[in-house]
Amino acid sequence: MSTDTAIWIHRLNTAEQARFTPTASTGPLAGLTFAIKDNIDLVGIPTTAACPGFTYTPSASAHVVQNLLTAGALPVGKTNLDQFATGLVGTRSPHGAPRCVFNSDYISGGSSSGSAVAVASGLVDFALGTDTAGSGRVPAAFNQIIGLKPTKGRLSTRGVVPACRSLDCVSIFARDIATTTRVLAAAEGYDPADPFSRPKPNCHLIGDTSSGKPRLGAPRADQLEWFGNTESPALFATALDRLRALGAEIIEVDFAPFLDAARLLYEGPWTAERYAAVGEFIEQHSATPEAARAAGLDPTVAKIILGGKTASAVDAFRATYRLAELRRAADTILPTVDALVAPTAGTIYTVAEMEADPIRLNSNLGRYNNFMNLLDLCGLTVPAGRYTFGPGFGITFIAPAWQDAQLLVLGARYLGENTQPVCNLISDKPAAPPSPASPSPVASEITLAVCGAHLRGQPLHHQLTTLGARFLAATTTSARYQLYALAHTTPPKPGLVRIASDESGGAPIAVETYALTLEAFGRFTAAVPAPLVIGNAELNDGTWVKSFLCEPHALNGARNISSLGGWLAYLGSPR
Repeated sequence: MSTDTAIWIHRLNTAEQARFTPTASTGPLAGLTFAIKDNIDLVGIPTTAACPGFTYTPSASAHVVQNLLTAGALPVGKTNLDQFATGLVGTRSPHGAPRCVFNSDYISGGSSSGSAVAVASGLVDFALGTDTAGSGRVPAAFNQIIGLKPTKGRLSTRGVVPACRSLDCVSIFARDIATTTRVLAAAEGYDPADPFSRPKPNCHLIGDTSSGKPRLGAPRADQLEWFGNTESPALFATALDRLRALGAEIIEVDFAPFLDAARLLYEGPWTAERYAAVGEFIEQHSATPEAARAAGLDPTVAKIILGGKTASAVDAFRATYRLAELRRAADTILPTVDALVAPTAGTIYTVAEMEADPIRLNSNLGRYNNFMNLLDLCGLTVPAGRYTFGPGFGITFIAPAWQDAQLLVLGARYLGENTQPVCNLISDKPAAPPSPASPSPVASEITLAVCGAHLRGQPLHHQLTTLGARFLAATTTSARYQLYALAHTTPPKPGLVRIASDESGGAPIAVETYALTLEAFGRFTAAVPAPLVIGNAELNDGTWVKSFLCEPHALNGARNISSLGGWLAYLGSPR
């Protein structure tokens, strides 16, 4: 099964997409495309939760999806997931396993696997996932994108197939903080028809992360578990060093209350909520192996959910009391810092390893995630380097409910993004919709577009960050370009070429734009090797910027990958 097939459960055809095409090019999300995890309803399109026998066609879109449609975003399709959103791995689906975009031997992470890979591959501008135990953060880390788990109840879950209904959150994937912020602003909103929706209170900040000198609490060294991974400790240490260099004070805190709460999620009675959601369906369709196969049930998922039937009311009360104790302990730690920072996952596994030991390894991935909704916290995962064998490593900023904006400020500063769009979210005062326009460089800076090995998460991105390049936007060229995978380049690189106005075969190509000082731009371009050159390229809004281009002779033996729309999509495709 191809990687692209495994991403999508239902890719909208031309007629279906026409139904959702905005009639006007206005709205805060106009021009952005998005994918929807297939446990979230899109009107008239089947919802399966990755279980064919469970399929139904909703008569209305989920509240959060409708908000995005109203804001002008265009849906592309429904994405694959760990069945019934049960898993952090991305392998528990009859539709196949989406793979990590950087090394297809490795898992993508889940349960929002298809949504994360669709964003990381450049197939959409953003995507919706869900996050009950880490499903919106783990795949973000492995695929080097942004994963926001908002405050519980900030985004309505009406129209979402429940996992643990009292804990479920709709999550957001994007390639930059600015897009994440725009999507959050459009998607959120109190929904009186959802009993778990919560009205946003008057904003109260836990600290001043925007000052550039936040106090961040990190787990004590003896509480960090890497599960045998020898590269993760250095990656986390490097991330902490970067935060210190940006002015943050790192304070070691006792992480025990958070880790103990994490164990409650699957070792306690909350699995009974999963049974309450779909357990009877699973029982009805697993009477025989033949019936289970006909319904498309994943055996690991069925085992986990059916195990929730045995929890008693006494178990539930005892766990509730224990959680109250842990929440009180956590509440004594959180006010001492502006936010927490932790690894998103201690390690990553190959698909083969996960299939051989699905429950224990999945549990390892939840160590720094499972406590989040039980303790009513919000979290933001950002890229923090990559393993030498390809997959990404991420860190997660963590704060109490309704501090989402603070985390976005931290994430933007860590990634070197312009934080102005984020700051608009800190105030509860009504504000004009964020402009879709990209932030502009100042007069003393030059804008550079990159399309390949210098993209975030790629092997040469450090050449930009070392020079202090400031991220501006993830966008595309105009439709008059072709992209080629060049032969015999190390690391692998693409070549971008402009075609004549009367020539066919052009396409918008995904690029990222950066602002560099005049000195940094000169130093950067002096190191550009042949056959690449720096020229001028037209973006989709008609502006022209400096950009990587390619000498025509280098296209001999190169593969035209223009139809994929970008380098990340090519890396995530079967070759």
